Amino acid sequence: MIRRPLRPLARILEARAKGESPDAIERENIRLRHEQMRDKLRQRAEIRLMVLGFGFICAFAVVGARMADLAASDPEEPRVRASGASILAQRADIVDRHGRVLATNMETHSLYAHPQDMIDPARAARELARIFPDLEEAELLEDFTGARKFLWIKRQLSPEQKQAVHDIGEPGLLFGPREMRLYPNGAIAAHVLGGAGFGREGVHAAEVVGRAGVEKTFDERLRDPARGGEPLALSLDLTVQAAAERVLEGAMRIFNAKGAAAVLMDVHTGEIVSLVSLPDFDPNSRPAPPTEGEPGDSPLFNRAVQGVYELGSTFKIFTAAQALELGVANEETVIDTSGPMRIGGFAIREFRGKNYGEQTVEGIVVHSSNRGTARLALEIGAENQRAFLERLGLTEPVPLEMPEAKGGRPLLPERWGDVATVTVSYGHGISVTPLHLAAAYATIANGGRKVVPTLLRQRAPQPEAQAMSPEVAAQALGMLRRVVTEGTASMAEVRGYKVAGKTGTADKPRRTGGYYEDKVIATFASVFPADDPAYALVVALDEPVETSGDEPRRSAGWTAVPVAAELIRRAAPLLGLRPEIEPAPLEGVTLTAN
Repeated sequence: MIRRPLRPLARILEARAKGESPDAIERENIRLRHEQMRDKLRQRAEIRLMVLGFGFICAFAVVGARMADLAASDPEEPRVRASGASILAQRADIVDRHGRVLATNMETHSLYAHPQDMIDPARAARELARIFPDLEEAELLEDFTGARKFLWIKRQLSPEQKQAVHDIGEPGLLFGPREMRLYPNGAIAAHVLGGAGFGREGVHAAEVVGRAGVEKTFDERLRDPARGGEPLALSLDLTVQAAAERVLEGAMRIFNAKGAAAVLMDVHTGEIVSLVSLPDFDPNSRPAPPTEGEPGDSPLFNRAVQGVYELGSTFKIFTAAQALELGVANEETVIDTSGPMRIGGFAIREFRGKNYGEQTVEGIVVHSSNRGTARLALEIGAENQRAFLERLGLTEPVPLEMPEAKGGRPLLPERWGDVATVTVSYGHGISVTPLHLAAAYATIANGGRKVVPTLLRQRAPQPEAQAMSPEVAAQALGMLRRVVTEGTASMAEVRGYKVAGKTGTADKPRRTGGYYEDKVIATFASVFPADDPAYALVVALDEPVETSGDEPRRSAGWTAVPVAAELIRRAAPLLGLRPEIEPAPLEGVTLTAN
């Protein structure tokens, strides 16, 4: 800015020439300068006042809008306070297909200590050790008399334990609110639910996070406040699940089995109505994962989803169906099943050295002929066989809503040549889970349209690809029905419900190579009712042995089949399936014609 001089030379000279005083010019210029400065300061002050006023208006508008919003909303008490305010403590319930609670929350308390506020640390340690036998009095006393200012004692308390601690009367012992996960049905559906535990913890709150099963898969959904606590509806039926577990527990005792698994699923929607793995556990007190030994020996191991086994002759129906699908054979084609038969230096034998002679494709399945199935497989070829099994979903993990399902990856032959083609055709040399098998049998029962298992409640069938033609699926279902009426699964017949299925007895492999001579995996894969398929059921027993006869019997026909029949007998009415009542024969009545 250019400032005007107070005594400009030109005007001074002009004033002196006129006889005027130069000081008057200086005073006038000073007055003008002061007026100019005063105007600028006034303008700057006015701008500041305007900005400050606008800020106050905005602030009052925000506060007023917030007050209006709070006034219009429903009153709600905060769930957590103080240091726990950032911890999301809520978790939605899990219910079965009928809305019955499988997992919920229960209000409880944690116990912590402020040692500096204690009056009698020795008495507090003594009383706490009496209330909680897992705590050591000496260790508690050492912590109470040390330099620590804060100490967790118990993450969760029962109401009785809280009252007992309260009765101690020690001001240094304090309680914090908690919500713990509760499974009111105990061990029922334990492997599906998985379990939950505490994540981040504060004095006044703790988040509950999923550890396994659907609790872990849907952890974010269950903790999402935007869902307003909407329950997660599973496809399981609590009553059917309880009945299935009870039947399998009895089977393990009767047959001295090491473990058992069962999968029951809707063949149209893929909904898993029941999924059982024994031995199991109580998710309310989930055990720690094993650090040594066989993973399959732990109760945490899910045999139905993680257990990868050779499932034996249950695969023969796939070979027969593919032969019909490709036109390699038809219902009237006769196959010579007599021996000897050698592939790649390996002899292909029948169960107990039997010889079934010439058989149709259906006869091969009904009599469970290894050689007949092998000859069909060689006609099919390795490439076609693998492609067919891929369409059935038997070469990849099942995309089930459980993290454990990723571990159920099928074990396939390293080299899929003639030997592998033959052994795979009758369920050896390939290992899958019982869940894989249930889905494949459901595909047959669903008219050949692929079925993908799910643990979520579905409202309609899933649109999936056609794995085989409906005609071939119907023929395969007929073969499975004859296995029950005339073949190795005669004990599967349930009065009022026509059952179709296939047995499978596979020698159990050793970890060091080879197979045990007296240990098997016995499996029965079935569909019911056979004339209008609604459900697929797979029952597998680990190392079963039936000892009622002169010699121990381990085959599926004597072990897994009667277990599946009993399960169907109990579950079918619970599923709303009405039995088909066959008229009794009329005795002593003579029919006459008019």
